[in-house]
Amino acid sequence: MKTHIIYLVSVLAILQGCTASLEVAPRGYLTSGTFYQNETDAKAALIGAYSILQEVYRNEHILTPNEICTDNAVPFLTGGPDRVAIWRYSHNTSNLYPGQIWSSAYEGIQYSNVLIDRLPGVSMNEQQKHVFTAEAKFLRALHYFNLVRFFGDVPLVKNETTNLDDVEIPRSPVADVYQFIEEDLLEAAAALPVNHADNDKGRATAAAATALLAKVYLTRAGNTPSSPYWAQAAAKAKEVIDLNRYDLWEDYADVFALANRGGKESIFEVQFITDIKGNGFTTGYAPRGAPIVPNNGYGIFRVTKSLFDSYAANDKRKAVTFLTSYVHPGTGQTVHLSVDDPDPTVAVSFWKLADPTVRVGLNGGTSWPYLRYAELLLIYAEALNEANNGPTTEAYQALNRVRKRAGLAELSGLDKEAFNAAIMLERRLELCFEGHRWFDLVRRDQLIEAVKAENSFDRNAPITEHHKRFPLPFREIEANKKLEQNAGY
Repeated sequence: MKTHIIYLVSVLAILQGCTASLEVAPRGYLTSGTFYQNETDAKAALIGAYSILQEVYRNEHILTPNEICTDNAVPFLTGGPDRVAIWRYSHNTSNLYPGQIWSSAYEGIQYSNVLIDRLPGVSMNEQQKHVFTAEAKFLRALHYFNLVRFFGDVPLVKNETTNLDDVEIPRSPVADVYQFIEEDLLEAAAALPVNHADNDKGRATAAAATALLAKVYLTRAGNTPSSPYWAQAAAKAKEVIDLNRYDLWEDYADVFALANRGGKESIFEVQFITDIKGNGFTTGYAPRGAPIVPNNGYGIFRVTKSLFDSYAANDKRKAVTFLTSYVHPGTGQTVHLSVDDPDPTVAVSFWKLADPTVRVGLNGGTSWPYLRYAELLLIYAEALNEANNGPTTEAYQALNRVRKRAGLAELSGLDKEAFNAAIMLERRLELCFEGHRWFDLVRRDQLIEAVKAENSFDRNAPITEHHKRFPLPFREIEANKKLEQNAGY
């Protein structure tokens, strides 16, 4: 991906060309009529579609709701009111976060739809055309997967939007959205390559589409013991495992190392470039005002005591995941951080995605690990346990591989419920700060219980059943009269 950043300037005009009928193309601009001519154009547009993921995951769109709307994190309480509102479950239809999630997802869907609709007419190698189409379908499925999990029923836009008269579309049922996601991922898995050249690392592969489909099936199974999706999730996860292309790094810290971007544990990740096209994980989540990062720390949110204390003393992941102290560069004194002290300047911080080499503002280069092999093993273990009404030998092996790397003892002798509880805990500890917790709690019907149990800093959230979906943004309801708001908002 990083070798193609130069194309992004050209792609900025794509949506302008797709949403308006221009008779004359202004000099220096590309329109839908002048752009899609050859493989170079198509590849530039494809990289533009990937760039939407950089915007989604370099900012707070997915990460913040998935952490602070659960029992994992507490926002900076005198900071952004929208962030505090979703933490307290007092948010309304004008809250920033649902709006960001919605708009960025549909922007990404438009990019994919334009590619899928225009590629048949592009003069280029036919095999490469099929690959580009499959990548666009993978990206479209990813965006719809985020949308359906946050909002439930959503408008299902399957083709390029070329006219403002076409934007009023009603919501489609969840089942229809998932069917469309499944179709896209099956087609993508069949057409995508096993891997890409080194300078194209970060683009979707057949394994990425198959692994994402396993996660989709896991989500569709929900909390229903008899769901057929459990077996389907296990089967798709096993397809990827049996490829023998992926493995766990021996050291948990190596998962997030800059040198290991696109490495053996990464099934799909969103890549960044330090100090050039980066993310805000380093400065954004350092303790507020800490002079150890560019611009000092923002302290956007902090770690809950509940999460921090859930790690066993010998869990090797804890020291990698959190910043618990630092040496002040001015005084040379060690600053010890706390999960209890309300002062945000001494708050324990999420740290595993920090880039120690960053020098320019919010421009860290650590990849966003959208789907990695450790999660696939946990998906496989959870799905096998449910599909077989109890853990199998293979389920234990998958779970214990993740635990062994963390320095924890292997588990055995658990019944189905105890194994499920172990999986949920392992997902929380292994995957925290990677944008999974809210999705996990919702799909297993544990959100309300978890949020009510996390009352640090006087949270006392009045959470109810309707909070398992986010409200549709007010501006979208106003613009599209065919949309109906989620119940309770």
